[in-house]
Amino acid sequence: MSSRLEHLHQKLDEKELDAILVSTPENRRYVSGFTGSAGYLLVSRDDATLATDFRYIEQAGNQAPDFQVVKMGGDWSWLRDLVKARGHKRLGFESQHVTVATYRQMSEVLKDIPSEERPTLMATSGIVEGLRTVKDPEELALLQRAIDASDAAMELITPTIRPGETELEVAWRLEVAMREAGADSLSFDTIVAAGPNGAMPHHQPSDRAIAEGEPIVIDMGAKVGGYCSDITRTVCIGEPDETFRRVYDTVLGSQLTAIATVRAGMTAGEADALSRDVIAEAGHGDNFGHSLGHGVGLFIHEYPRVGPKSESPLEVGMVFTVEPGIYLSGWGGVRIEDVVLLREDGAAVLSKAKK
Repeated sequence: MSSRLEHLHQKLDEKELDAILVSTPENRRYVSGFTGSAGYLLVSRDDATLATDFRYIEQAGNQAPDFQVVKMGGDWSWLRDLVKARGHKRLGFESQHVTVATYRQMSEVLKDIPSEERPTLMATSGIVEGLRTVKDPEELALLQRAIDASDAAMELITPTIRPGETELEVAWRLEVAMREAGADSLSFDTIVAAGPNGAMPHHQPSDRAIAEGEPIVIDMGAKVGGYCSDITRTVCIGEPDETFRRVYDTVLGSQLTAIATVRAGMTAGEADALSRDVIAEAGHGDNFGHSLGHGVGLFIHEYPRVGPKSESPLEVGMVFTVEPGIYLSGWGGVRIEDVVLLREDGAAVLSKAKK
């Protein structure tokens, strides 16, 4: 946590901020180690404070030893008192998380500070999220445990799916299997989309019975120690039709091409094109409507965004998904997704479940 604080100090210098108020739960956890559901971090070059309510005071002291813990009440007086005592003049806040109502409450309580001493609230975005893109060894270990849990569930359950079983029944069995394989919880609601439902990338499982010969898109993830996994496989019970074979081969080829050729220093948009071009050449460019991938970590969708036109550079140590798909209305879809770690020599696939 000390090194993460130091990296945040560097960002404050770059942004010319005296301090930043961290409110996003994942960012709060990343910087401090505190896992409680309520609280704020106030971080400056010289001070690191964790404000939380009575329920979490002892927990905060145990989990965030690098932080001074203060108890907050029902208003923002704690923030006013701290910034006044420390003389902060440029106070950043996470604009992607702070609501208009919260901003107004903060602004109102800061009016108690004389105008010549009053800090200016500065909207920021992506500061801590940017630090989270490159994973350290501890994070990679937790990510791998989460990936292993979802891999194990996928390998265990998919061979046992039978005609007549509903999407909801399969989803429940997958969720139980992830828990039994070591997951603390789920990264997101499990997707099981059979037949025409597979044409909807984020279909919610239903009572629809699964039939032989149709594609079944399964997208799921486990969470271990706060870190998420994300995996998609497309399977078929019995004999697939010719459309399935053709579409599946195209998607798999596009995914393997991207995994084999992505390199640090590329932009995220260039990485997306590695896969998208293969699908377009097969005549399905209009049927691949989402990005190639996204970062995974404390949140299921985080930086980097690996999509068209993204100019963000990919760096060694980044972890992201590679998940091309083709979706045909009335027939279904095929998506194949793995989590990869970008190394000096290219992408290392962390997901191991069979394709």
